[in-house]
Amino acid sequence: MGRVSTKENKTVYQVCREDLGLSREKAADLLQVVTPERIEKIENEKINPQPEDIMAMVTAYGAPNLCNYYCANECPIGKQYVPEIKIKELPQIVLEMLTSLNAMGRKQERLIEITVDNQIDSHEIQDFVTIQEELEKISITVETLQLWVERMLASGAIDMDAYLACKNK
Repeated sequence: MGRVSTKENKTVYQVCREDLGLSREKAADLLQVVTPERIEKIENEKINPQPEDIMAMVTAYGAPNLCNYYCANECPIGKQYVPEIKIKELPQIVLEMLTSLNAMGRKQERLIEITVDNQIDSHEIQDFVTIQEELEKISITVETLQLWVERMLASGAIDMDAYLACKNK
């Protein structure tokens, strides 16, 4: 195994590789389509990774969070439209979801009042923005749950065959 980097402010890609105890050479063997030199350049931010680099890392490292990180932080389109999802554990995800759903339950009548005339008047705008922000929290929490599931599938903590059988019913 190669020496471990002592560099501060490592990229998420380097941290992910090192957490698995992989040298760049060993990682390149697993990635099959990315050379050790390219890995080094990506990790040292000398070049930007391409989507195919990220997909190879996701598969080889078992780290689906790298897709979201790339889209939210490096893809020109994703930077504008994709929120970065933070890795959380299932209990925290569920509590956040329930909190947001309860908040929306209390606001659903107001949303109906605001939208029934197909217009958002100046006296309705603040309530509408507040409701929209709560809906965005729900959306991010759903994405966080999906990322958690993908991590569990990649690690083998959730049986992939059983999961897919249930999803495809």
